[in-house]
Amino acid sequence: MPARITGLTTRLITVPLLRSWGAEAPENHVIVTELTTDDGGTGHGFSWTPTIGPRAVKALLDYDIAPFILGLEANPEIVWDQLWKRLHEAGGGGLTTIAMAGVDLALWDLKAREADTSVTGLLGQRRESVEVYGSGVNLHYPLEQLVEQAQRWVAAGHHAVKIKVGKPELREDAERVAAVRQIIGPDRLLMIDANQRWDLAHTFRALDVLGEYGLEWLEEPLRADDLWAYRRLRKHSPVPIALGENVHTIYRFRDFIEAEAVDIIQPNIVRVGGITPFRRIVELARANSIRVAPHLLPELSGQLALTLAEAVSVEDVEDASFEQLGILAGPSPVQISRTSTDSRLSSTGRPGLGFEFTGKPAPQLPAPESAAPESAESAESKGNRIEYSNS
Repeated sequence: MPARITGLTTRLITVPLLRSWGAEAPENHVIVTELTTDDGGTGHGFSWTPTIGPRAVKALLDYDIAPFILGLEANPEIVWDQLWKRLHEAGGGGLTTIAMAGVDLALWDLKAREADTSVTGLLGQRRESVEVYGSGVNLHYPLEQLVEQAQRWVAAGHHAVKIKVGKPELREDAERVAAVRQIIGPDRLLMIDANQRWDLAHTFRALDVLGEYGLEWLEEPLRADDLWAYRRLRKHSPVPIALGENVHTIYRFRDFIEAEAVDIIQPNIVRVGGITPFRRIVELARANSIRVAPHLLPELSGQLALTLAEAVSVEDVEDASFEQLGILAGPSPVQISRTSTDSRLSSTGRPGLGFEFTGKPAPQLPAPESAAPESAESAESKGNRIEYSNS
């Protein structure tokens, strides 16, 4: 008889970032999940959001998902499909799929532990390591600090790096892109991410100016759901267009691919609902000869990257991994080896997902001087803390 789900519990961790992502995102939130089965099995997973809705995700897990999955067969793909039918009327993605990831990841963790292997081993490891590219949420950095970050990326051996653009004046973006290109040299790949800050007209103006710096891709310049505009943009853009961190379902990825509106898709494993939909989205991209670049969460996306048929690069935002934030009780499930000319990620082979979350506070680094100041009340309430909530 297949094992059946008997329970799901959650707890919320809020941890300040070592390097603030700006006044609107000084911290990250992890909703830790633990799933049990009638044969004594336990699976550990998580949901994640850097800004909006952590308590809403937790409430969805506690009050809508947990009661529904009781008694279901502990098979991640079966549970995912049934849960999607149950939840999708509450929203076609976003909070719903983020919450679903907490269950899906726990089920894959359970399945791998039962097989006495890592998730990478369970899914079939295809390569020993994958390339890591340096990334920073750095639009609020003054130019001097951005240059220093680029220098650290070069020293770490990154063959590719990504910076934020979207300053009020295009000349500021041009100055920053030029400075980073000068630091990294002509042979490293340079990507830029506008985080939905532009309209179509400004994007074309920006490409005229920034395209001369040899860009590998332009990421999410427009509102993420504006398919019409992305279709027009890609048709005329001299730079490959990347998007996907804010696309939450296979149906929307299909829409962008079929409309020929994207060159590189960037699914976030948690935001799309876990490993189950992520693998389906990757296969969709592969069938259409579209590149994949997983978004964030290197300890998770790195493990999956090792199993994919096509080689992908893993994004590593500086000082933002779970291990660096101090919320892992044990070793990381991945390790990044760095030389002067290369930076690569490999698996440590820990059982399941390899995640064990703890309450140990992380050391706090000073925020960039140009970050918008917080109020005294906000600073006192957010400051150097890790917040845990089981209620």
